[in-house]
Amino acid sequence: MAKQPAQLTRRTTAALLGSGLAMPALHAQTNILRFGLTPVFLDSDLALLRDLEAYLSGALGLPVQMVKRRTYQEVLALLLSRQIDAAWICGYPLVQHRNQIAALSVPLHRGRPLYQSYLIADAATSIGSLDDMRGHSHAFSDPDSNSGFLVTRWMLAERGTRPERWFSSSFFALGHRNVIRAVGTGLAASGSVDGYVWEVMAERETELTAQTRVVARSAWHGFPPICCLMEQRDAPLSQSLARALEGMKATPSGARILATLQLEGFIPADLALYEGIARMSDAVRRAG
Repeated sequence: MAKQPAQLTRRTTAALLGSGLAMPALHAQTNILRFGLTPVFLDSDLALLRDLEAYLSGALGLPVQMVKRRTYQEVLALLLSRQIDAAWICGYPLVQHRNQIAALSVPLHRGRPLYQSYLIADAATSIGSLDDMRGHSHAFSDPDSNSGFLVTRWMLAERGTRPERWFSSSFFALGHRNVIRAVGTGLAASGSVDGYVWEVMAERETELTAQTRVVARSAWHGFPPICCLMEQRDAPLSQSLARALEGMKATPSGARILATLQLEGFIPADLALYEGIARMSDAVRRAG
């Protein structure tokens, strides 16, 4: 059964770091910027990561290292403990830790800093709505994902129920592509997925998405932002990172990276973009 996302406590952070996630000291000691990512994003292509490292390194004038972890909680532990300097995370962990984390930049997709959550179903089934998913298996992406968990959890809370009472079983696939694969291969009858990821995969991996069907789309929410610690928001390195991201579209190498990601660029992040996510998060917390 899928579990409610746990708040990231000092004990959790210590446990994660003690399990081998601890890294060398920050850039202040090592003259390097460490940038956190998880598999929930569209592409884990090593060439893309190398290109992004190279672009940011050139723009910042210092080495950049991409730090990949399996879950948002692991990335957040590193960010909150200063083991990384910035991270590309989701609006859900941002609002959960809004007093500790600041949003620096947000991508533009199809001209807007917005995206939707999709409910998808196995194309071989007759499922056509969330109500039809009752009593069937369901794949979530990550317990701290807005599109891959919170939106569906909130929809169920509005019905006065929870995932473990609605679905016959549910699990976290740890990645939107993994959710699509799980639904497309019949491992789960339905899933909660990032609409941006599904749309891009529908162009690149048609044979996979063709095995699924979009049955519902959420309201528009702020696109996953690039974040840093609140206390580092105005620091020179953080501001340099924001300028480098927002200047990507003006350089050949940056434009190629954006084209691969099917994004138009980055703009300064506005916390107002995530008010809808904050309301859903508060409602789910009240529902227990």
